Amino acid sequence: MRKLMLTMMCLSLAMVASNSHAWWGYTKTKYPIVLVHGVTGFDTLGGLVNYFHKVPYNLERDGAKVYTVSVSFVNSSEARGEQLANFISGLGESKVNLMAHSQGAPTSRVAASIVPSKIASITSINGVNYGSKVADVVRDIIPPGSSVEGGADAIAIALGNIVGELSSSSNPQDGIAALETLTTRGTIALNDALGWKGVNRTYCSGSSENVLISGNNIKMFSWSGKTPWTNILDPADAFLLITSNAFGWGEDNDGLVAACATKMGKVISTSYELNHVDAINHLFGVRSIWTNPISLYRSQANRLKNKGL
Repeated sequence: MRKLMLTMMCLSLAMVASNSHAWWGYTKTKYPIVLVHGVTGFDTLGGLVNYFHKVPYNLERDGAKVYTVSVSFVNSSEARGEQLANFISGLGESKVNLMAHSQGAPTSRVAASIVPSKIASITSINGVNYGSKVADVVRDIIPPGSSVEGGADAIAIALGNIVGELSSSSNPQDGIAALETLTTRGTIALNDALGWKGVNRTYCSGSSENVLISGNNIKMFSWSGKTPWTNILDPADAFLLITSNAFGWGEDNDGLVAACATKMGKVISTSYELNHVDAINHLFGVRSIWTNPISLYRSQANRLKNKGL
C-alpha cells in the first residue's frame, strides 16, 4: 500500500511538472513588454503595491520580459508620451510591446510618434482614445481660471508629488493639463495632432491592426470592459457606479470611459465584465467572477508572440 501511494505521488508530481513545462513560453514575446499606467498611476509604491496588480509576475512566469514605466501621475498625454519615449530609448532594447491602461493608451501613441522604430505594438486596455465623458463633466464643474480650478490643481500636484516620492519618480505634475487632455475635446485635438494613427475618425469604430508611422509598421490592439459594477466586495465599484452616471442610460462604459471611446487598432473586445479598475486587477484582484484580467494580459502576450512580436 505504501509503495502504491509513493508511486501515485511521483506520478502526480510528474504531471504537475509536465503541465508547467507545457505552459512555459506561452507569454515569451520576441520583444519585451512595457506596462504603461494611466492617470493618477505609478509603477510601484514603496515596492509593495503595484499599479498592475500581479500582472508582471503572471507574464514573466511563462517567459515574458517585462518593464513597468513610471510617467507623470497627472499631466498631459503629450508630456507623458515624451517621458515614455525617453524611457523606451534608455532601455537598450531594439523594440518593445506597449500594454497601456487608460491614459496610458494616448500616452503610448504619442511615444510612437516620437520613437516609432522602437515600438513593435501598442495594446490599449480600457484606453481613453476618444475622450471621457466623466472628464467632460468635471471640466464643466471646474471652470478655467477659477479658484476651484487652482485649488483642484494644487491638490492633484501635491498628491502627484507624494506618489512620486513613494515610487522614486521625479516627473512633473500638472492636474489641469491631465484633465484637459482626457476630455473629449482634448483627446480629439490630440488625435488630430497624431493624424488619427490607430484611431478611427468615426466614433465607435475600430481601425487597422497595422498602423504605419514614419515608415514603421506598428501593430495596434485594444480591449475594454463595459460594466462599472462587478463585485459587491470591491469599494472602487461604488465610486465607478456614481461616475458612470455621466454616460446616461444605454451606453456601455467601465465607469470612466465609454466602451466605444476605447477602440483603437484591432478591437479584441469591448464586452468584458470589467470596470476601469478591474482592468489592472485591482483592488487587489477583487473583480467579476466572469472575467479574469490576468488571463487577458497573458492571452495578448501569446497573441503578440504568435505574430512574431
